[in-house]
Amino acid sequence: MRPFSQDFQFARALGLQMVERGDGRCTMAIDIERERHFNPNGVAHGGVAYSLADTTMGGALMSLLGEGLVCATLEIKFNYHVGVREGPLTCEATVLHQGKRIANIDARLFQDGRLVGSANGNFAIFPIPSAQ
Repeated sequence: MRPFSQDFQFARALGLQMVERGDGRCTMAIDIERERHFNPNGVAHGGVAYSLADTTMGGALMSLLGEGLVCATLEIKFNYHVGVREGPLTCEATVLHQGKRIANIDARLFQDGRLVGSANGNFAIFPIPSAQ
C-alpha cells in the first residue's frame, strides 16, 4: 500500500492508501483508528467509509480516462450494513459502464472479510478545467 501524494491532502488527512488501480478497477484501504475516526457512538463515523468509497470509485474511473480528462462525483447511493470498528477497512470499486460524459461505478467495503458497506454512483467525465 502507498499513501497519496502531497497534492491530495484530503486523502492523506484521512489516512487513505492506494492498494492497486487499473483497467476500471481500484482497491484502497484505511486503517480505522478509534481516536481518529470514531464517532461518540463507538463506531467509525459514516463519512470515513463514504469518503473511502467515493475516492476508490473515482480511482477506478480515472484508470480508464485518457490524458486531459478528469471525473467528479455526481451522486452516490451508500448502504451501511454494519458498524465499522478499529482495524483495516478495504474498498473495491469497479466501473460498470462508461459513456462519453457519465460513468456508473460499484463499490464494496470489507472489514475482516465481512461486507460492511456498499455503494453505487454516477460520475461526470470532463476535460481538465483551464486555470483562471
